[in-house]
Amino acid sequence: MHEATIAMAIVDQAAAVAMQHGAARITAIEVELGALKQVVPEALDLAFEACAEGTLAEGAVLSQTVRPAVALCRPCGREFEPDLTALSFACPSCGQADVEIIAGHEIVLKAVECDTPAETPLP
Repeated sequence: MHEATIAMAIVDQAAAVAMQHGAARITAIEVELGALKQVVPEALDLAFEACAEGTLAEGAVLSQTVRPAVALCRPCGREFEPDLTALSFACPSCGQADVEIIAGHEIVLKAVECDTPAETPLP
């Protein structure tokens, strides 16, 4: 279950952002997950809850969106969204399978919402 590793990284990165701004706690986190990461949303929610316990992110809401995979056809230069159920990714324009995956493996921390102490407003 690689969701636990991903959840821990999300908690760590969000906590670092929150501490930079003097936050008292994290209320919400928004992440984008590449389709090729094959994350099970429910498993990530459970792992996040466990990893957030005892941290600034305890009780925070985790919002997940999936970024589509994008492939680049080397022969013709077309970018396309590959069929992830296929055994190989053939270009829909020229039919070649000489492609490079250029998006879909990333995990992006999009937003961290925090409560801050009254005396330390966020800039």
